[in-house]
Amino acid sequence: MRILLLTHAYNGLTQRIHTELAAAGHELSVEFDISDSVTEEAVALFRPQLIVAPYLRRAIPESVWRRHVCLIVHPGIVGDRGPSALDWVVQEGAELHPDWGVTVLQAEAEMDAGPIWASETFAMRPGRKSSLYRHEVAAAAVRAVSTAVARFAAGGFVPVPPAQAGGTGRQRPPMRQQDRAIDWRRDDAATVLRKLDAADGHPGVAGRLFGEPCQLYDGRAETGIAGGAPGEPIGRRETALLVATVDGAVWIGHVRREPSSRNQIPAIKLPATLAFAERVGALPELPLADCWAKPGTWQDIAYEETGDVGTLRFEFYNGAMSTGQCRRLQAACLWAARRPTRVLVLAGGADFWSNGIHLNVIEAAASPADESWRNIEAIDDLAETLIRMDSKLTVAALGGNAGAGGAYLARAADLVWVRDGVLLNPHYKNMGNLYGSEYWTYLLPPRVGLDAARAIMNNRLPLSAAAALACGLTDARLAGEPEAFGRELGRRARELAAADDHGRRLEAKRARRASDEAAKPLAQYRAEELAHMKRNFYGFDPSYHVARYHFVNKSPASWTPRHLARHRDLGWRVPA
Repeated sequence: MRILLLTHAYNGLTQRIHTELAAAGHELSVEFDISDSVTEEAVALFRPQLIVAPYLRRAIPESVWRRHVCLIVHPGIVGDRGPSALDWVVQEGAELHPDWGVTVLQAEAEMDAGPIWASETFAMRPGRKSSLYRHEVAAAAVRAVSTAVARFAAGGFVPVPPAQAGGTGRQRPPMRQQDRAIDWRRDDAATVLRKLDAADGHPGVAGRLFGEPCQLYDGRAETGIAGGAPGEPIGRRETALLVATVDGAVWIGHVRREPSSRNQIPAIKLPATLAFAERVGALPELPLADCWAKPGTWQDIAYEETGDVGTLRFEFYNGAMSTGQCRRLQAACLWAARRPTRVLVLAGGADFWSNGIHLNVIEAAASPADESWRNIEAIDDLAETLIRMDSKLTVAALGGNAGAGGAYLARAADLVWVRDGVLLNPHYKNMGNLYGSEYWTYLLPPRVGLDAARAIMNNRLPLSAAAALACGLTDARLAGEPEAFGRELGRRARELAAADDHGRRLEAKRARRASDEAAKPLAQYRAEELAHMKRNFYGFDPSYHVARYHFVNKSPASWTPRHLARHRDLGWRVPA
């Protein structure tokens, strides 16, 4: 069936639905909903049999929904209405809303009021809106959209008006900043965290730090440190600030500072200690002594050990890895390599494994080109550490998405195991035609072949866990539900450590590395890749810098990228 995906942006949910429908054999094209005329033109060109809207911020024009069935994906239970459905539920707390869901309804004149084609529910958990959206909402949306599309294709299904569906949802107003506001003199730490969680990703919570206005993001609990005036920063650790509450403290990991005559910080989301770099020096540093996991506090790199398996978790916000984070993770890997274990699992974060270099930190640098170079050198050093680690078998366990350099950082491990539902974007071209590094020219071709490697690098569309395994990019596809993924990951890692052939595999790994080094040293691969990257960073073509600027500043889309909008290809014709 020919399906047009109409969306505000090619976000994670849209990517997930795109890959799932494509795998089911449907013919797909994507259009960004920029204006009524653009949407009308896309419909006229593609002549879809069905329109699916995974992520919209405005109503579909009447000229389209009156002539075509348009299915809207709403992240709320049956009967729920309004653009802030998930925000309200997260802020009010999972204990008040033990179940939530996704509804697929048909577009009509009134927003979120059309007849229902499918719905799915899931158990709510305490957590960030952005994390719930990427996991539970995305999984439920895929199930609901698949059901709705199948019903449409089969014909004869009559969608149910919301009034007859028996749902418990209700009309909700848009959540405003006054609804999100933190009252530091009254809100306890749990309340502060719920408000931060409900606004995470977008739009953040409007607040003040050091007396200056800013948007607050990335809240984390702290159970062992307290003191200070509520709302005031009382300490710092790596990239985060510790802010006092009436009953303790919370960590604030990221802020978007309002620019003023007193600072040169761009109005983009940045690690909190970087955004207020000129103010944090007076705060006490609250370091952690080593990498061992310490419950009850914020720790972006944490190591655990069970028998012969060591697990190194690194949870970097949105998967972005700055120069400093790469250096610290490299040091942690070297430390973990000295532990008396047989397997090292690199677990990454729950939402993202890695998305490569930190574009926001680069954008805020005095010289973005120089910071780009420092960052790519640091992540290359990290990748080389993994490639050369010969004291144990290494596993990259992707429970969250990975893209660009992060995908090849994962491939630097001996094995790559991916949770079903994870998306990989193993290409660089969407960021101003970057060439890429992280030793991809060494790691990828032997895995998939030279022709397939070129195809992967030129393909700007995401790969599902199934597709990544099928093309040879990864080694195993594990359970999709996060808890089941964790159990399967632990079992596989223990079996790998206890296997009779563990020693032989290590010897084979060392022999292969020595043979590869003799044929072509790693230093040569790196030099060749970095020669291309130097042109990207310092050359006459500013495409990378322009693309990075628009990405970090969330510039509104002016057109749909041509690799998504197939109907806008030259010579496009609707199949007979």
